[in-house]
Amino acid sequence: MAGVRDGVSGGPRLLVTGGCGFVGRALVRRALAERGARVLNLDLMTYAARREPAADCRLVEGDIADGVLVSRLIDEFRPTAIVNLAAESHVDRSIVGPDPFVHTNIVGVHVLLKSALDHFRRLDAEGQRRFRFVQVSTDEVYGSIDPPGRFTEDSPYRPNSPYAASKAAGDCLVRAYHQTYGLPTVTTHGSNNYGVGQHPEKLIPKMICQALAGGPLPIYGDGRQVRDWLHVDDHCEAIWQALEQGGPGEHYNIGAGCELTNLEVVDEVCDAVDRLRPRSAGASTRQQIAFVADRPGHDRRYAVDSSKASTQLGWRPRRTFAEGLKEIVLAEIAQPSAQ
Repeated sequence: MAGVRDGVSGGPRLLVTGGCGFVGRALVRRALAERGARVLNLDLMTYAARREPAADCRLVEGDIADGVLVSRLIDEFRPTAIVNLAAESHVDRSIVGPDPFVHTNIVGVHVLLKSALDHFRRLDAEGQRRFRFVQVSTDEVYGSIDPPGRFTEDSPYRPNSPYAASKAAGDCLVRAYHQTYGLPTVTTHGSNNYGVGQHPEKLIPKMICQALAGGPLPIYGDGRQVRDWLHVDDHCEAIWQALEQGGPGEHYNIGAGCELTNLEVVDEVCDAVDRLRPRSAGASTRQQIAFVADRPGHDRRYAVDSSKASTQLGWRPRRTFAEGLKEIVLAEIAQPSAQ
């Protein structure tokens, strides 16, 4: 890993914030298994977190907005890179109560940036050349776009939910720390993630669990909202490529080009459940679909142009939606609660 290797041990020392979240766990696994990294995982351990003990990974339970804690950990660990995955990320929760989103996604990012800059300034020239601060963001900061358009990295931010606005504000702070202070930052904008182990409040695992339990499958509005579905493994590979090869101050859109309406996603879930755990009467779980009142400010379509990541980082998605969905359904069927 040319960009962030430790000149003594050969492996990177990564401070990963939010490493017990869905994407964080996958990234930490990859860092340990494939990159020979030593990882310090700082996680607040909220409702969405899950412990995954591993050798060469130290977990510290704490808040990225705690400046004393963050500074002490960075001083002790001396990371060669910081990957910020700490975030409140559920849109519905941000609508009901935005305060935690402002605290973590804005204030926490600022505290982390200040400590990262102090650390960066103490590095020697070679250490500064190798250091990266990676901000893992979302395509939702761009807002909604009509077909056939796609957002590029130069598209303006137009966030429409408190969640998206908080992520956009954090991203702007990251940009400011690069432009003003020279902190070598890289920002990624991932599309909707899915994969085994995602929190059940998210669309795909929620629909699978409900389908298996015979409960209603609520769909906001007309279900025609479009999202680009990105497997978590592909997302983590893109984050890693951005960490290794991304230029200071650069942004990279990360999407799989798998655009589906929410209704199409739920239909796919129903069909997969019917195939993998058919009912004796042969009834379709599609009968459980129930349309409900739309979410306030619901964006109609997210779509990003990932050609920059492909050209500059050599990244391409490898997992198909059908393959990934089958894995999730089988994993849920294997749970005792589904028996």
